[in-house]
Amino acid sequence: MRLTPSAHVDTFCRDGLPPLSQWPDLSSPVPDVAYPDRLNCAVTLLTGAIEHYGPDRLCLASPTERWTYGDVLRTARRIGRLLTEHHGLVPGNRVLLRGPNSPWLALCWLGLLTAGCVAVTTMPLLRARELAEVHDVCRIDLALCDHRYLDELRAGLPGTPVLAYGGASPDDLVSQVDGISDDFEPVRTAADDVALLAFTSGTTGRPKATMHFHRDVLAVADTFSRTVLRPTPDDLFTGTPPLGFTFGLGGLLIFPLRAGAAVLLLESPTPDQLAGHIADHGATVCFSAPTAYRAMLASGAATRLRGLRRAVSAGEHLPASTWHEFRRTTGVEIINGLGTTELLHIVVSAADEDIRPGATGRPVPGFDVAILDEAGRPVPTGRVGRLAVRGPTGCRYLADDRQRDYVRHGWNITGDSFRRDADGYLWYQARTDDLIVSAGYKIAGPEVEEALLAHPDVVECGVVGVPDELRGTLVTACVVLREGVAGDQTRARELQEFVKHRIAPYKYPRRIEFMSELPRTSSGKLRRFALRDVARGVAERDVVQG
Repeated sequence: MRLTPSAHVDTFCRDGLPPLSQWPDLSSPVPDVAYPDRLNCAVTLLTGAIEHYGPDRLCLASPTERWTYGDVLRTARRIGRLLTEHHGLVPGNRVLLRGPNSPWLALCWLGLLTAGCVAVTTMPLLRARELAEVHDVCRIDLALCDHRYLDELRAGLPGTPVLAYGGASPDDLVSQVDGISDDFEPVRTAADDVALLAFTSGTTGRPKATMHFHRDVLAVADTFSRTVLRPTPDDLFTGTPPLGFTFGLGGLLIFPLRAGAAVLLLESPTPDQLAGHIADHGATVCFSAPTAYRAMLASGAATRLRGLRRAVSAGEHLPASTWHEFRRTTGVEIINGLGTTELLHIVVSAADEDIRPGATGRPVPGFDVAILDEAGRPVPTGRVGRLAVRGPTGCRYLADDRQRDYVRHGWNITGDSFRRDADGYLWYQARTDDLIVSAGYKIAGPEVEEALLAHPDVVECGVVGVPDELRGTLVTACVVLREGVAGDQTRARELQEFVKHRIAPYKYPRRIEFMSELPRTSSGKLRRFALRDVARGVAERDVVQG
């Protein structure tokens, strides 16, 4: 495999690619994922829809705004001109995006790609320290930030240029693009130029940047979306995952635009609010996590979802009981799926008559899957092993030695354990590492431990995931306090609030158990499997006593 000549003037991303010998096998039997050497995914997403359906078709919406494809194309080009001619960016520069889901966040993503820059999508709740780690990895050249989310960003990235959007200031991006010509010539990037850097936490908590090309952005739409989801141009997409999460980026931007459909972008809706918006706006495709679907069922709000044509679930295991109850209530059969940030989107799924409730599904057309043992050998049908995936997308970490751990012999080793039945369906078992998947979010236990250990009353702690009916897995902290400090509910709430102010709030431990000591090996290493057993036993005891 050879890379084509890059359009990037700033070669930071291409210089940081792992050696080709460490790449996964990117072959695919699907002809729809063969693309020309020169490709700008943002331009293709917009102009393709306009060529087929015209510029006046609805593209982006919020509860108060409506943008046609023509509006979006013109504004994306204005943003491209603003970034290059007014702010001095060149192709290949990294631009951080921070803010809740909104049309302007989507416009910024499309505009910076139009200019040949690299999108660094981040979760809007990241704190200053976490944002600083992102900058340390990928060297941000400019940050585009919702005007309400500036404080943590400026604290984490001192000295980095920041351009706010969505406010009333004359310096705001919205004000600056007003009146700028839209005759900007989009940069003709290479199909294998990096389009986005998506961050994922390892088990150490040190973030990794996964590099995805312009062709990868289209590939996830032309595999899972086209062959499993099968959207129509008349669909209206909506959902809960942030655009900073690749599940949300695909489901709430890439897929609807590739299909010529529209998307209703909502700012952090609760499950009940989501149900209300779906009913009020006539949304037909919903992306969310099992936690949200269960919450809507529990509150009775799921009855408002009967107008949906598709509901997609990912981020954590979808129990068969949730699937059946949702179908009984709404008539909609949830499409379950598994994907990773390293693979960009869903690679195992099933829809309609192919669904087997409780199973994750089968390989998405274009992807190949194997279940391997610790030595990398295929295990017999029905046996549990490690999930390995290869296809048109795959892991390429930015200048990170952990590339060797994730990619082995051409396979992406996802960190999940599965078994495959005689019909080829894959049944999720558990994570194979210490990454906790809770309510659709991946949370590194050591990162939560680090936050807790910063509290003066915490001597040591261990954070593990414990099975939970509502959230799938509950982030549970086992804490040893300094002598003389009482471990009670007041102290637990204090520690939870402390963690929320040091790292993103969704990572905080939902349960805290106080212990006199943590289980360790003779060499002093934390015995996480023993800690899980202790935490699980306490949780089960509480359920029985309750």
